[in-house]
Amino acid sequence: PIAELAREMGLAEADIVKLASNENPLGVSPKARAAIAGSLDELALYPDGNGYELKSAIARKYGVGLDQIVLGNGSNDVLELAARALLTPGTSAVYAQYAFAVYPLVTQACGAAGIEAKAKHFGHDLGAMRAAIRPDTRIVFIANPNNPTGTLLGAEELHGFLKAVPPGVLVVLDEAYVEFLPEARRTPSIDWLKEFPNLLVSRTFSKAYGLAGLRVGFALAQPEVADLLNRVRQPFNVNSLALKAAAAALDDHAFLAESKRVNDAGRAQLTEGFERLGLDYIPSWGNFVAVRVGEAGKVFQGLLKKGVIVRPVANYGMPDYLRISIGLPEQNA
Repeated sequence: PIAELAREMGLAEADIVKLASNENPLGVSPKARAAIAGSLDELALYPDGNGYELKSAIARKYGVGLDQIVLGNGSNDVLELAARALLTPGTSAVYAQYAFAVYPLVTQACGAAGIEAKAKHFGHDLGAMRAAIRPDTRIVFIANPNNPTGTLLGAEELHGFLKAVPPGVLVVLDEAYVEFLPEARRTPSIDWLKEFPNLLVSRTFSKAYGLAGLRVGFALAQPEVADLLNRVRQPFNVNSLALKAAAAALDDHAFLAESKRVNDAGRAQLTEGFERLGLDYIPSWGNFVAVRVGEAGKVFQGLLKKGVIVRPVANYGMPDYLRISIGLPEQNA
């Protein structure tokens, strides 16, 4: 956190640049901010445990039924709900090398075995992942785009993978960064729900919508799968302000478009800078770029002393890399 670095280094909070957590540098959607302000008088009351207003907004936007939606305290919560619903000791989950750290964490927390499929060019190798599925496998986790590497799978290869996965295995398609993709590179994942009853699509309001501090995400799936997750969901897992803000943010098309524009320009600014410095980086489709800097731990500490927070990714098996979130032009510079 910015406040923690300010205390540790004796820096002014206003001088600190945080490019570590893939947050939206534009802040909060104006429509979401107005919805929050209009909801403050309701804070003494419990939130709607069913999230009807937000579910209705999601249903309208994506053309799904209310019974196909699961709300979460961020999309991390949704991933954990899937694990809790399906994984037990004696079962397994498959995920890729360099994939989001939450996948092995929730698998381990359920007492299940984690199977890591070797990556290809820092991205998902779907052939290796299909081969890794065992008779006891219940879930395959796929991040598209992937965090922390930013790699992207094409629609054709992903569709082929879904056709090849046994029907008793749930494919959790984590699309936390999908709003940053150009339309031509987005997979018709929600349409695929009709074709694949064993598909779950996870989304979040933390990135492009600028609501990371409120923690709200959702999953879309066939009603039978959504019902399983809702059975293990806490009744008030999404708070009142998050429900109101997310419903309003879904309709803030101007803010979403500006977020993508700033991200596209910032990604180009960062990668051009890396090329000038002669640094290798992984081409990214998210709102971050992983760049190879050699002794990443030393570079990370040096940046902290200058008041710049980025993310080391040695815990992902990438000790030479830093993941840098895309900020405003002056932050990127």
